[in-house]
Amino acid sequence: MTGIEKSIAKAIYDYHLIEEGDRILIGASGGKDSTTLSWALARRLRWGRPRFELKALRIRTDVPGGGMPKEAEQALEGLYAEWGVPLETVDVPVIGRLKPGKEMNCYWCATQRRTELMHYALEHGYNKIALGHHLDDILTTLLMNMVNKGELSTMVPKLTYRKFPVTVIRPLALVPEESIRRFAASQGWLNVTCSCSYGAEGERKEFQRRLEILTGGELDAKLRMFYALSKPNWDYLPLI
Repeated sequence: MTGIEKSIAKAIYDYHLIEEGDRILIGASGGKDSTTLSWALARRLRWGRPRFELKALRIRTDVPGGGMPKEAEQALEGLYAEWGVPLETVDVPVIGRLKPGKEMNCYWCATQRRTELMHYALEHGYNKIALGHHLDDILTTLLMNMVNKGELSTMVPKLTYRKFPVTVIRPLALVPEESIRRFAASQGWLNVTCSCSYGAEGERKEFQRRLEILTGGELDAKLRMFYALSKPNWDYLPLI
């Protein structure tokens, strides 16, 4: 078992991410994160317990520069076929759905992708959606919400919707991005990231930089930040 798989196993155990009979839909972008996640969950299928099903869904959009070359698509399909995980691609007109007068941005694109995953899961009977957000994504979101919104919140390892019978899980919650980057490189996998003009730079990258400065890039420091969220000392917090 690799180090990444051990961290995934701990997240699955600690937060009860996978249970008997789950039907899990993976949000597959083709990037290093979702590809590593898909590989790890496919290997976990062989354990036999708990028994669960997997399928991957890739959202292809009309955003210029945000797509994937044909040869990369074929390589991705080959990987999923090798792992025994069905992969389906659906086309979504992210820009085409913009209302008159509205400008394209990363949040809109992400929202449309998530909406499609949700609709597909509901229509095809999947009770869980697995996303490739890792430890650095979670902590970056935490910092952004603290600074911009003035609230202590972030992505959580397991999110059960109140209105829908679908749960979002993030099995990479305890895995740092650098570990995923090194592992994906060692496997020789393609690494497709968003290269569109809306996501090339921006605020999130700046907060990622701040996170690295704050933690010195050390895994232990990042994990302490993560676990601090579940250990509030209310006597020393300014509650209103």
